[in-house]
Amino acid sequence: MSFKPTGRLAYREDGLYLMLDRLFSASKDDVWASVSRSAGLHGWIGTYTGAPETGAVRFKLDEADAEWEYVSIIKCIPPKRFTADIGEGAAARHVILHLVEGAGMTTLTFGQRLHSAAEAATVGPFWDYYFDRLVAARTGQPIPARTHYKPHVEYYSELIPPKKATEPTV
Repeated sequence: MSFKPTGRLAYREDGLYLMLDRLFSASKDDVWASVSRSAGLHGWIGTYTGAPETGAVRFKLDEADAEWEYVSIIKCIPPKRFTADIGEGAAARHVILHLVEGAGMTTLTFGQRLHSAAEAATVGPFWDYYFDRLVAARTGQPIPARTHYKPHVEYYSELIPPKKATEPTV
């Protein structure tokens, strides 16, 4: 498995996002199960409790010191789109997930809204690590060690945000 940083910065209508993509030789429904069901999350990122259909669950990373966090599901259109806030208050992280299927492949695009481009140095290695864990879990490869992602900090700290699209003045 190659441990290369994959994120990019992009502006969306509500701010600056760190975006990452992964490509799977699987249907959109199959990939959706890996990112939306508790059994699918187990082994690559964590677990959740609660009833997603209510819009509120609690999530816990698969790490020894992780604590339960509240998740507010803002929008969920299975098996293609998911928007949520993870955590509470000023510390909440706004995330998006989008799946597109074509030619027997599914592209997973994930984004987390950032307060500043500098935040990418922390957020980028974290998500590269976990999405590489997803790939490994789905393909039967060994789960990568977190140490492989420390060099990613430099890549992400050097990302330059694209210019914001501006509306033409009339």
